[in-house]
Amino acid sequence: MAQYNIAVVVGSLRKDSFNKKLAKALEKLFPADFSFTHLRIDDLPLYNQDDDGNPSEPVKRIKGEIAAAQGLLFVTPEYNRSIPGVLKNAIDHASRPYGQSAWNGKPAGVIGTSVGPIGSALAQQHLRNILAYLNVPTLGQPEAFIHNKEGLYDANGDIGEASREFLQGWVNQYVAWVKKHA
Repeated sequence: MAQYNIAVVVGSLRKDSFNKKLAKALEKLFPADFSFTHLRIDDLPLYNQDDDGNPSEPVKRIKGEIAAAQGLLFVTPEYNRSIPGVLKNAIDHASRPYGQSAWNGKPAGVIGTSVGPIGSALAQQHLRNILAYLNVPTLGQPEAFIHNKEGLYDANGDIGEASREFLQGWVNQYVAWVKKHA
């Protein structure tokens, strides 16, 4: 049986990030042939094209982790109706120098949660536009804009009963997407 390593990119640095919690809970819904590498993005310097010829060790690390993955999972909050700057910085680093993008061709899923009822919808749309440009085949349906409210998780931090069927369906579609495109 093939093994699929998924590079998980959480767009929030906050210790108690809602999106980090969602990513960890979603992992429990995946089949056994899927494993996860959470990409560290908090130590990346601000992107500067002058550094393309001599990237920092954190940039080399993240590009290597992406290259080793069979798929990508973006779990992002929405900041000011778009993606967080730290996520954009990570995307820019791993896409450079021109012609050497680590993202190229990697199948992706985009999901996110927020305390607002539209659950990161605009951030996800902006991220999808960026990923389309970077030639990242991204799961289109189902979209998953998760309202972070009571009942999303159970007492163990797993996906709660009210959301489990929907999120299991999303995971199943993502699994099929990765297997088709990896």
